[in-house]
Amino acid sequence: MISEPSRYCTVELQALPSRIGQVRRIVSAHLRHWQLDALIDLAALGVTELLTNVHRHAEPDKTCTVEVELLLDRLTVSVRDHDPRIPNLGEPADHDDDFATSGRGLAIIEAMSESWGVRPHGDSGKVVWFTLQAPPTPVAETPHSHVVYGATTAGPLNSPALVR
Repeated sequence: MISEPSRYCTVELQALPSRIGQVRRIVSAHLRHWQLDALIDLAALGVTELLTNVHRHAEPDKTCTVEVELLLDRLTVSVRDHDPRIPNLGEPADHDDDFATSGRGLAIIEAMSESWGVRPHGDSGKVVWFTLQAPPTPVAETPHSHVVYGATTAGPLNSPALVR
């Protein structure tokens, strides 16, 4: 029996700069395996932004869990950490500087995803997630039936020699 490949992956890590690149490669590999190459760049960008937020802001520690799930036609990427503070979509830290290099993580998530959100997780912690629309899977072409005219027998199984 051939089973459907798994459409779920989870990675636990410390959100340190060296680990963020590794997780981005893991997510990309899973999407390639699931034949979702069209989503790799967006998913890698989104997971990078979420993990960078954990690295910069999460307290008391940088431990987090990344989950990637494909359900029907939606890919959901989520990052769960132990900091109960809910982030908000705000201005960059230095909103007067158009060239500021930080503070736009959730704005990027909002711009590149179909939907996103934050929810509390347990007594302490939260989950920040985003979804991407998966491209339609190619439908295998079904062979066309051809009618054969002029058949004079009912077929080989109706032959008296084969029926007992």
